[in-house]
Amino acid sequence: MAFRKKFAPRRKFCRFCADKDLPLNYKRTDILRDFITERGKIVARRITGTCAKHQRLLTTEIKRARQMALLFYTTAHSSDVKKKTTI
Repeated sequence: MAFRKKFAPRRKFCRFCADKDLPLNYKRTDILRDFITERGKIVARRITGTCAKHQRLLTTEIKRARQMALLFYTTAHSSDVKKKTTI
């Protein structure tokens, strides 16, 4: 009895190479949020499928957006998470 794979993994591709009109800019936080986990970590390129060139650009743009306070560093800095204060 041979074991078969249940599904064939889909080929990953770089979104920025496929669509040349998609800007990689720190002002476009809706695009940058796709490449950040809910905890605030930058997702690796082997998971997202971006090429090395665009992953480097993506990392610098995410860091710029964090510096300008357009993106959060961690979940404690997120406006979605309410911290409990003890008074």
